[in-house]
Amino acid sequence: MMIITNKMGQQEVYDFLKKHKGKWYTSKEIANGLKASVGSVTTCLQKLRDGSDIDFEFGKGIGLSRKNAYVYRFKR
Repeated sequence: MMIITNKMGQQEVYDFLKKHKGKWYTSKEIANGLKASVGSVTTCLQKLRDGSDIDFEFGKGIGLSRKNAYVYRFKR
C-alpha cells in the first residue's frame, strides 16, 4: 500500500498569501485553505516573518473571535 502525503512548505504559504493580496488571514484560515496542519503553517509563517517576506499584526480586530491572534498578509 502506498501512502501519498502532501508536502507543504514556505512557498505554498507565500503563494497562498500572494494570491489573496490585501486580505488578512489567521494561521488557521491559511491551514484550511491549504488543507495542511496549523502547526506546519505556523512554522512556515514564522520563517516568512523572520525573513520579512510577509506582513503580520497582533490583534488586528478584523472580526476575529480572539483579538489576541496574529494575522498575516502578503507584503506589498
